[in-house]
Amino acid sequence: MKFFWVRFVINSNYFMKRFIAGIFLLCFLFATPAFSQKNTPASRPAMQVKQKIYTTLDGLTDSSGIAVADAERMIALPLLIQDAKKYNYSISSYQFMYMKKGVTEDEQTGKVTPVTSAVSNIFKTTPLSPIWIKSIQEQVKPGDELFFFDIIVKDAAGKLHYAPTLRLIVKG
Repeated sequence: MKFFWVRFVINSNYFMKRFIAGIFLLCFLFATPAFSQKNTPASRPAMQVKQKIYTTLDGLTDSSGIAVADAERMIALPLLIQDAKKYNYSISSYQFMYMKKGVTEDEQTGKVTPVTSAVSNIFKTTPLSPIWIKSIQEQVKPGDELFFFDIIVKDAAGKLHYAPTLRLIVKG
């Protein structure tokens, strides 16, 4: 029994020394690259300034309030994506959601409660398809929302970018 205890103490000291040496080695390996590279202004790559992209529909931007007659007219117009230099981006795809406000009546109590329903689809061309345009023009009323989102555009180099969303709220 005494022999086993001596052997265990000797082996545990050996493993402890190896463990501590391994920790020092890891610290040295992680610390060396941080101190070996200088980050001078001459060695940094030049940063490219991204152009701010704007999403408009007949000149209106996000969260604009429009009249019913304007909504009926504007839904048939093309979506326009531009930057500050008035460069037009080509649309790769976008999603459109029409949120309708309405009411429902409980048959037993006669209580009327407001409800919202939404229809949505993904589109590759602008303006929307003729069936969507006709349907929205017939149904639009105050409180409805026209929401363009997940707009993906291509620049002149063919790179894809996300454009900002466009939410138009129909006012009375």
